[in-house]
Amino acid sequence: MSGHSKWSTIKHKKGIQDARKGVLFTKLSREITVAAKSGDSDPELNFRLRLAIDNAKSQNMPKDNIDRAIAKGSGNNAGGADSFEEITYEGIGPGGVGIIIQTLTDNKNRSAASVRSTITRAGGTFATTGAVSWNFEQKGQIVMTISDGDPELIALDTIDQGAEDFDILDKIIEITCSYTNLSNIQKEIQKNDSVTIDKAELALVPNSTVSLDKNQSSQTLKLLDELEDLDDVQKVFTNADFNDESVEMYSKTI
Repeated sequence: MSGHSKWSTIKHKKGIQDARKGVLFTKLSREITVAAKSGDSDPELNFRLRLAIDNAKSQNMPKDNIDRAIAKGSGNNAGGADSFEEITYEGIGPGGVGIIIQTLTDNKNRSAASVRSTITRAGGTFATTGAVSWNFEQKGQIVMTISDGDPELIALDTIDQGAEDFDILDKIIEITCSYTNLSNIQKEIQKNDSVTIDKAELALVPNSTVSLDKNQSSQTLKLLDELEDLDDVQKVFTNADFNDESVEMYSKTI
């Protein structure tokens, strides 16, 4: 599988540190709130909400936090639902890679300014809508950690279950599948006691990638990291095909 997905597979390590800082829980709560607001408050009837809750549970988010976020989104609390707006930005990074930044914000001027400045400081370009997104399509993605067994054999099993592609980094496997197949494959994976699902979500996957050298890979990984650290940013996607050495060095710094 192309190396672009390595950005996804190493992010779960960073998520541990983000959880300690409270950053991760804030973003997970926001996603649950918006999902509950956009559809039914029953996760069995709201696919997006069910995914958001499952992700929160996989990150050990307390049940009380999850329940409060659902109540906030459904308007069943005194404060009402937060007025977050979903805005997607696009950019061109080092080496000409495409970057898509999904945000949930209550101040679009603030989020646009912070995303723009982060990209331009890295030598990239803040792009117009459609300049990058034409190369991406919505898929389901599952990131999982293997405690026992051969990661490649386990990954190949997911292909038999309907996954379209996979990538392996140490004991971490990321699979890509049709978004309509996401729930079924997730249920099959959960039957394996040696596998822990770190994240199962809808993602934007590129149809073609851009190969980066060592220096460009390091620059892009730093940029993606800085974008994800922005308060309003929920998810970041890229079509970068990273240099293996740079990914290995970067993952050690997390």
